[in-house]
Amino acid sequence: MADAILSGIVVEIIKKLGSLVLRETRLWWGVKEELEKLRRTVSTIQAVLLDAEQQYSQNHQVKDWVDSLKDAFYDADDLLDEFSTDVLVKRMMTGNKMVKEVRLFFSSSNPFVYGLKMAHKIGKVRSKLDETVANRKFHLDEITAPMVEEREQTHSSLPLVVVGREDDKKKIIDFLLSFSYGENVSIISIVGVGGLGKTTLAQLAYNDVRVKSYFELKMWVCISENFDVKIVVEKILESLDGEKPKNLELNTLKDLLWEKINEKKYLLVLDDLWNEDSKKWFDLKDLLARGACGSKIIVTTRLENVAKMIRSDETSKLQGLCDAKSWLFKKMAFKQEQVTTAKHEIIGREIVTKCVGVPLAIRAIGSLLYDKNAINEWESFKEKEFLYLNEERLIL
Repeated sequence: MADAILSGIVVEIIKKLGSLVLRETRLWWGVKEELEKLRRTVSTIQAVLLDAEQQYSQNHQVKDWVDSLKDAFYDADDLLDEFSTDVLVKRMMTGNKMVKEVRLFFSSSNPFVYGLKMAHKIGKVRSKLDETVANRKFHLDEITAPMVEEREQTHSSLPLVVVGREDDKKKIIDFLLSFSYGENVSIISIVGVGGLGKTTLAQLAYNDVRVKSYFELKMWVCISENFDVKIVVEKILESLDGEKPKNLELNTLKDLLWEKINEKKYLLVLDDLWNEDSKKWFDLKDLLARGACGSKIIVTTRLENVAKMIRSDETSKLQGLCDAKSWLFKKMAFKQEQVTTAKHEIIGREIVTKCVGVPLAIRAIGSLLYDKNAINEWESFKEKEFLYLNEERLIL
């Protein structure tokens, strides 16, 4: 019975992750990203859970594995209920809608503070699920279920709005297209706190037409906190082939990877690397060394220590945008980028100054103000509700 209950919970989680309530997350950018990652993890588990249910009562290993998933799935379900409730509360606010939205935006539940806490909670649940999946030592067949949704676009796809990173983009692309001396594979790290646009910058470089034509192979892998060489190799192969290798040992995966990249010039993006274990890193790097001369790896990370540990050939440390680039805020705040009045521009520039050059803040606030045309609403935002945001609050 326990296995059937778990399957039901998984179905409910996928429903919630696909619901309109959770798609209304334009203010909570960090949370939205974690929700998308959680959805992919849960869908992957659901694909083998049907087979696990059939073996549950006959195989002790399978039973123990399924039971180990329970707590994480219960936590995920509770967390999604909590988040859905927060979104619905925002929807139902009455009275001065602008003030209510702003109080949610810049109170203890603002997207910077609230998003930090919620994204970390969701990420912790997802990491626990990823770890449990990695520890599976037996074979399960993937059985497609009606509730398994179509796979989301990979994180290599371009964002809809890009805020002022032309110089940074040029630096990255120049490195990618440069001739390599010494080792066949060169590494560039993009370093910065959350919200500065590391992944966006990597996407811009990855999708540049010159980069596309320069490399024979291109791969994009999202890493996050759970760094396991076997899982990373599986994800690389999945990025190449469009499907995940099925229950292969690490040595077999190594052979497959070597066969794919041998003497080929490739570009690999390792997005959101947290691992500071040098042994794990160099175990992976050794597997990637067979690419042709000119192969490149882009690593995005929040940690300078990671960039040093992986011995990056080049490091791009992101800073906040300057005032001029931050004023691209108008792309988000004004219809057709046309400033409504001179007063709107004055208030808008004062607001942008308090965003301290963080693209995430600029995008989120611009999105909030887009439908607010009245001067008194903008004044209320600036004077009564806008709190000075320190760097810690912006780390998502």
